[in-house]
Amino acid sequence: MVMTTQFEDRAAAGRVLSNHLPAYAGRDDVVVLAMTRGGVPVAWEVARALVTELDLLVVRKLGVPGRPDLALGAIASGGARYIDPKALAASGVSPQQLEEIIATESRELARSETLYRGSREAARIEGRTVIVVDDGVATGASMCAALMALRGAKPAWVVVAVPVAPPGAQERIGTAADEFVCVLSPPDFCGVEHCYRDFGSVGDEQVRRLLAAS
Repeated sequence: MVMTTQFEDRAAAGRVLSNHLPAYAGRDDVVVLAMTRGGVPVAWEVARALVTELDLLVVRKLGVPGRPDLALGAIASGGARYIDPKALAASGVSPQQLEEIIATESRELARSETLYRGSREAARIEGRTVIVVDDGVATGASMCAALMALRGAKPAWVVVAVPVAPPGAQERIGTAADEFVCVLSPPDFCGVEHCYRDFGSVGDEQVRRLLAAS
């Protein structure tokens, strides 16, 4: 049975999520990082409500060939890589195939960063509180890769903030985050998209527009 829809769209989810982060409002030591691309409209609303800086964290899922819905892991800005050993063992993907998948997604990650940022410099992370925002967590693979990338930049505190996640998501992400904020964690979770009435794709131009308007 599909869950009852909870959010009208990503922007509405971001406005609700921002209400769960009052301790971070108006602080110049805080930066909101949006997971691309679906997390950008959510994060834009969070950054606007908290009056904080907004930047991007580009992440690419490593999908099984012929089964892109199945994630082996993910890569993120800064050379971070997360591989789910159980998913890899179950997939039958060879080490050579895995490296080919990573190479393909690495090229797309580099393209995306150039496209979204242009000449804009990345936000300073070291010593700051970083709120990583996505439109939801499912397997947690992309979020784990993102957090691995962030730790190398030496933030003072890392918050994962999402509108929806399955039960147990916080434990799956583990100590990579210092704090986990989630609006909804339905026991009958069957996919992030089922928590939105409008879950249309977020295009490159929308990402660029929202980043420029932040």
